[in-house]
Amino acid sequence: FSGIRFEVIELLCEMLNRRVCPVVPEKGSVGASGDLAPLAHLALSLIGEGEAFFEGQRMTSAEALRRAQLTPLQLEAKEGLALLNGTQAMHAVGGLALLRAKRLACVSDIAGAMSLEALRGTPAAFDSRLQDARPHPGQKAVAKHLLSLMEGSEIRESHLESDPRVQDAYSLRCMPQVHGAVRGALVHCEDVLLIESASATDNPLVFAESGEVISGGNFHGAPLALAFDYAAIAITDLMSMSERRTDRLLNPDKNEGLPAFLAREPGVQSGFMIAHVAAASLVNEARVLAHPASIDNITTSGGKEDHVSMGMTSALKLRAIVDLAESLLAIELLAAAEGLEHRRPLKAGVGVERAFAAVRKIAPPLVQDRPLSGDITQVAEAIRRGDFDGEDKKL
Repeated sequence: FSGIRFEVIELLCEMLNRRVCPVVPEKGSVGASGDLAPLAHLALSLIGEGEAFFEGQRMTSAEALRRAQLTPLQLEAKEGLALLNGTQAMHAVGGLALLRAKRLACVSDIAGAMSLEALRGTPAAFDSRLQDARPHPGQKAVAKHLLSLMEGSEIRESHLESDPRVQDAYSLRCMPQVHGAVRGALVHCEDVLLIESASATDNPLVFAESGEVISGGNFHGAPLALAFDYAAIAITDLMSMSERRTDRLLNPDKNEGLPAFLAREPGVQSGFMIAHVAAASLVNEARVLAHPASIDNITTSGGKEDHVSMGMTSALKLRAIVDLAESLLAIELLAAAEGLEHRRPLKAGVGVERAFAAVRKIAPPLVQDRPLSGDITQVAEAIRRGDFDGEDKKL
């Protein structure tokens, strides 16, 4: 449909294989007519203009192609439009952010299960019969995941009888409902991206069988923009739940006998007090970023392009929120691990103990106050690498 030679696609592939990466600014697209400005910078490298990175070094595209032993192309009819007039840039940025967001959806279950164990909570609310009564797929999957993480918990057995509490706070009890809804949002976003991956989004399109060239609006990024905004809202809600659980771990009025702020000497040491302040800051920033970009509109091109998607802005916001969420969940993992230290010698469930061990490979117990920024950064990086991926990788 796009009317472009295979040689152009082959050169793009060879550039990737030989580590020639065009320098593309992340700002400048309104998401209709496609991602014109970013994609123009990408296409410049194909013809030996603009700038590119070669093996990590920034230089002119002509020099990068020469070092990679590649020859610039002379574009032919329609090929400029095929390269520029589409949704590829927002698709790429948002798609990579979505992969990380899917990982966060699973890690949030792990962090939540660790917090629930440290707070001597109950898995009763995860009973499969409750989920069958409201059979959203994500809700059922999260409940099953949580139960598997807590299987064999000595902590749970220690307060199974004579527990005066009837039920836990929502941030613990409602993890299947909230985390599950987040999974549903991410599945929808992935479905949209899969369709987009197999679509022609430039304009006009060439229909060889009939010999027609038809102008349309496939370049409009609304499907992606709405999906990315939906995913951004979902991850922000996931962050809100995580922050509330972290607060409960630190609050002596709510944490079932744990020391204030998880400090070994409350009143003398700060423990995780400032880490929670940082968590509050991260959630605040995410909530601001979660405002949908797709509801905004600025008319361009002399009024002809009178409605645009702002899809690239949506994609960039999603990526920024995922960055924040990785750090926030790192704080919860560290705090929950510290809470579990205070429940020793009792062990948590098998899945929770695996996550606990992964945290302890990075950060030792907080015996006395120390800067936690390094611990938070390293645990966030571990989340990004997949170190906390468990048996529940499929949303």
